[in-house]
Amino acid sequence: MRITLSEVFDTRTILLNLAGTTKDEVFKELVDAIAVVHPECDKASMLAALWEREKKLSTGISSGVAIPHAVSGGIGTIAGAVGISSAGVEYGALDEKPVHIIFLLVMGEVAQENHLRVLDKIFTLVRTEALTLIKNAKSAQEVYAILSRYK
Repeated sequence: MRITLSEVFDTRTILLNLAGTTKDEVFKELVDAIAVVHPECDKASMLAALWEREKKLSTGISSGVAIPHAVSGGIGTIAGAVGISSAGVEYGALDEKPVHIIFLLVMGEVAQENHLRVLDKIFTLVRTEALTLIKNAKSAQEVYAILSRYK
């Protein structure tokens, strides 16, 4: 099954001005946004799964970007949230720099096979001018339109 970024993200899960300044606060903010779109999700399970994955290796990749992702029960698809922080989040990134854009993904067991495709699309996106466009976007709709270009 082919999945697009426009199926993973929703304008309601795109937060242009993250309030959190720590990884914990930002994870909670983004999981709360996903739960609005996917009320069947268990927020505590999602957070626990994200932290379990994060213990293995930081998902802060470089260039001010993090892509936390985890398999969690209660969801039958891949759901994503984007958080943007102009101030930056102390994330423990691999390059030891603050993170400004977070692409958070949670997926159910049945959707797990598609997550590598989604990660690949995000990796492709962050290596282009789209990253700057997302960082400077003025609305969630603008970010969603950029994400929708990556099929």
